[in-house]
Amino acid sequence: MKREEQQFDFFAGAGNESSSEPEAPAGMPSAHQPLAARMRPRSLDEVIGQRHVLAEDALLPRLIATNRFGSLLFYGPPGSGKTTLAEVIARETGARFVRVNAVQSNVAELRGILETARRRPELGTIVFIDELHRFNKAQQDLLLPDVEAGNVRLIGATTHNPGFYVNPPLLSRSHLFRLDPLEAGDVATVLRRALEDRERGLGAHGCRAEDAVLTDLALLCDGDLRRALNGLEVLVTSLPEGSELLEEHLTTFARERRIRYDADEDEHYDTVSAYIKSMRGGDPDAALYWLAKMLAGGEDPRFIARRLVILASEDVGLADSRALPLAVAAQQACDFVGLPECELNLAHATVYLAVAPKSNRAYAGLKAAKNALREQPVQAVPVHLRDSGGAASKRMGHGAGYAYSHDYPEAVSGQDYLETPVSLYQPGENGEEREIAERLSRWLRLKKERRAGADS
Repeated sequence: MKREEQQFDFFAGAGNESSSEPEAPAGMPSAHQPLAARMRPRSLDEVIGQRHVLAEDALLPRLIATNRFGSLLFYGPPGSGKTTLAEVIARETGARFVRVNAVQSNVAELRGILETARRRPELGTIVFIDELHRFNKAQQDLLLPDVEAGNVRLIGATTHNPGFYVNPPLLSRSHLFRLDPLEAGDVATVLRRALEDRERGLGAHGCRAEDAVLTDLALLCDGDLRRALNGLEVLVTSLPEGSELLEEHLTTFARERRIRYDADEDEHYDTVSAYIKSMRGGDPDAALYWLAKMLAGGEDPRFIARRLVILASEDVGLADSRALPLAVAAQQACDFVGLPECELNLAHATVYLAVAPKSNRAYAGLKAAKNALREQPVQAVPVHLRDSGGAASKRMGHGAGYAYSHDYPEAVSGQDYLETPVSLYQPGENGEEREIAERLSRWLRLKKERRAGADS
């Protein structure tokens, strides 16, 4: 079914509108539905967690209470309550609720939904678009006129950063709410409620469980309430009625646990960002943790190795010049050895870069050079540094007066290599750069001495 239209039956004039499948009346879950669907909250008071969004003094409850909100965007991981909030808002406000799945929908269907909403403005249509990030620009743009005119109120749900996946005009016309993974205590509370609820939950099975067992199940689900409820249903229905759910029953579930990690999506970018910043900040424990998460999530080890090569120059640099060849060796090992053994090479390089002295002065120097080129006149190559190959170059005097550096102690001739000297690379105090700073300072004194001697 591509879309579902329903007006909840406890509102005046309510009645299920036509759709491709019959639906159970509001508040009467169908027995064939998964536990997560049966236990979905029916009012705002039943919603657990997301206190930063749902506290009494927060914006969203006030908007719902006054029914004066426009379009809303819910951004958060799976199982954090995006669909639940959309359905609760429709119930609380008495709105006609049209559900659209962006994976299955198309422009023709959207046009039909919007046309119906324009014909029936008194119904106050809410269009809920799940996985909004999967709509292309044309589909998102199609919503704009009716959103602006108030013919529909859009509620979009996405696991992807709206700043990257939602068109700016649509984003600017919506209130954005970020939902977090649910805390284990909140998940365990809902699991207890589901275990004991005889109407919608698993109460008829008479299964018992200690609080610690439900908390452990919640922890295994990483804040994903849908996954926790469906896991509880599998566990309880696999036991005889009246049994007790024990820690040992969680063993299989734990063994099959999947890390929430979507390659090329937000979790990918957030995790690799934490990985890089942990190494930059000198924390090998955190760096190894994020490395392990990426590997467990199926990240391409070659991608990780490329990030190590970049970090070796960007953040370690000349403070430890062995970092770059080590990172390159790890990158080559990923191609040569492959998984799973190359995980050892990545761990080796990760720890080395995390504990290495840090310097971004080469990176900062390059940025300063680019700024100088952009903001100042481009300097010509001094005549004495120009290539003197060929008769024409020699006739023009190219290379004349060049002092061969190796003819001088420490290879310092005293010559300048820019017409107008600029200071770009400033060595730091960490690792080998301390010695570089001392060497450059000594060379500067030698340069001045030799230029003074040449002028006398």
